[in-house]
Amino acid sequence: MNKIILFTFLFFISASVINEIHAQGQNDPQRFGLGIMIGEPTGITGKYWMSTTNALAGGVAWSFSGPSHRRSGNIHLHLDYQAHNFNLFNVEQGTMGFYYGIGGRLRTGGNANIGVRIPLGLNYLFADNPLEIYFEIVPILDLMPQTDLSGNGGIGIRYYF
Repeated sequence: MNKIILFTFLFFISASVINEIHAQGQNDPQRFGLGIMIGEPTGITGKYWMSTTNALAGGVAWSFSGPSHRRSGNIHLHLDYQAHNFNLFNVEQGTMGFYYGIGGRLRTGGNANIGVRIPLGLNYLFADNPLEIYFEIVPILDLMPQTDLSGNGGIGIRYYF
């Protein structure tokens, strides 16, 4: 029950931060996207474009990694800075890019960790729709409670407001 309350609290804090970011960027309606990510972790994802090539991307999700007896209730939070290169791929419509970055993550529950994320991914921004799809692989260096190397990965979709 406490984990549900914690997740609900974190969700509403994330929603208020997202609302504030969206309010600041209302003159540019394509700057903020919200969607879902599937993989490890699975949940809600958001992205805020600070320029045409730099963005902040984050997630509020469930993590399913770790020993099976300690997995339930692992809430995963992350925020990454991403730099995008849109000159590597030529596509007829839309825009496809490679991105890389650095960020942090917090995972609660039986496998509580604090670590550094290094996202590497591909994204496609549709020309005629305010949608982005992406695929990423993320090496993670956990720093607390002990140093450990692990990873995340998955696919996602975001709708831009």
